[in-house]
Amino acid sequence: MRIVVVNSGEPIYRQIEQQVARAVLAGELRDGDPLPSIRQLARDLRVSVITTTRAYTELEQHGFITTVPGKGCFARKPDPAQAHDQLRGEVNGHLREAVAAARLAGMSAADLVGMLERVLREDDHG
Repeated sequence: MRIVVVNSGEPIYRQIEQQVARAVLAGELRDGDPLPSIRQLARDLRVSVITTTRAYTELEQHGFITTVPGKGCFARKPDPAQAHDQLRGEVNGHLREAVAAARLAGMSAADLVGMLERVLREDDHG
């Protein structure tokens, strides 16, 4: 699993959290797979240990990882309801970004809905 952080409006800890959660949901990280230590991840990403600690804390609270004292952090298959909520939250965030971009482009709500419907049709056929 590779984690990439970018300079965007999204906090770095949230970027880490979302990427690890996606890797767990996609099966890239399986139940029990070890994660980098908090310090190692901070070094690799050139971010604060506080940032990686916050990301791991959030992941543990949402059921995507488990911490074993003295051993490290490990991927954990989340409860299906938690996984569903996580994914819905991500979709909602992306839709908010799309709405903001559409407003900047001067698109109407009907234009945006039409575009979404086209994308969905293309996805169904592709």
